[in-house]
Amino acid sequence: MSLHTVGLNHTTAPLEVRERVTFGPDALADALRDITGARTVKEAAILSTCNRTEVYFHGGEPTRVAHWLEDVHGLKSDTLRPHLYTLGQDQAVTHAFRVAAGLDSMVLGEPQILGQMKQAVRTAESAGSLGLVLNRLFQRTFAVAKDVRSQTDIGSASISMAAAAVKLAERIFPSIADQRLLLIGAGEMIELAANHFVAKHPKSVTVANRTLERGQSLADRLGAEAILLNELAERLPQFDMIVTCTASTLPILGKGLLERVIKARRHAPVFIVDLAVPRDVEPEAGALDDVFLYSVDDLSAIVKDNLQIRREAVTQAEAMIAEQTGHFLRWLEGRTVVPTIHALSGHVDEMREIELERARRMLANGTPPDRVLDALARGLANKFLHAPLSALNTAGDAERAELIALFQRVYRLHEPPVDGH
Repeated sequence: MSLHTVGLNHTTAPLEVRERVTFGPDALADALRDITGARTVKEAAILSTCNRTEVYFHGGEPTRVAHWLEDVHGLKSDTLRPHLYTLGQDQAVTHAFRVAAGLDSMVLGEPQILGQMKQAVRTAESAGSLGLVLNRLFQRTFAVAKDVRSQTDIGSASISMAAAAVKLAERIFPSIADQRLLLIGAGEMIELAANHFVAKHPKSVTVANRTLERGQSLADRLGAEAILLNELAERLPQFDMIVTCTASTLPILGKGLLERVIKARRHAPVFIVDLAVPRDVEPEAGALDDVFLYSVDDLSAIVKDNLQIRREAVTQAEAMIAEQTGHFLRWLEGRTVVPTIHALSGHVDEMREIELERARRMLANGTPPDRVLDALARGLANKFLHAPLSALNTAGDAERAELIALFQRVYRLHEPPVDGH
């Protein structure tokens, strides 16, 4: 099997493991060039989100890819072994289809994963790590995901992380309308969360981002204030609710900082939702009195508790995926015979050219055309028959029986008559 997936996700690895193997947007292209440039694999694409890190690859050994994943993140050998899954060809194709359709997500049917997968493919294309096999796989994947979402009710079963975050906040505060909201980051996840919170009409909304331009763009859409990240230490005590999701590789809100914030707030509670992987908030901060800290895994548990899965939609989606997996695997299996077909065609062309050249010389020497045609036909027939007849004559009894059965099927021969009849 030449197509595989090696990875881990929210079902196989806790957050503290997942955050150690994420690839930031700036590091992803270099990682792809590294894994293909070192000839570990022929083709590769990496899907890295808060819930999963998966390497889809063609032409390589899963064990080497698993070790590469540890090496590239500076982890000790076999650190990831208890959490990794290795999917062979059939399973890898089905898995890609299920992931894109939202069937393998923390939140059933969530639409963000399809966009994340498309971005992973665009990055692989730019890095030059996407070849014919993976390109065909992902184009088929996107088509299957579109069909699943348009022909089933899978998307309507989705209760988002953002909605769950709002429900949590409503448990902490009597009214969100009386609270001040801080959004750290300006990406897609923050905007999704912002839309849910803003619908509850908080007292104020502030967007903090590394660059003011992008933060201001989101703030303008929300009717909010925009500030820079370096203003956080001074401004944090003003906020009752914090939702954060940045691409930082290190926490931006430490326990010490939040201790000072709580003191400045005179122990008024702070509600924090950390949607980032790696985490933006030091986990130890959750032990502080008056700090209510929730990670993506915490939200996942709440989503599952509240989700009524539409079993009919899931069953329908799985059936569609199984059918499309079969179609793709037949295409993939057909590719394995292509080199043999090319070699056989070249061999026959070579024999044809030899006999044609001999026929041309006979014609040039004045041989009658009928004799030339007869010689051409006989010469081609003899050349075509030489290899199979030679194989039959030199084969042992068991191999000869297999060859006879094969030639009868290939050449559609009638079975030879039994002796004496």
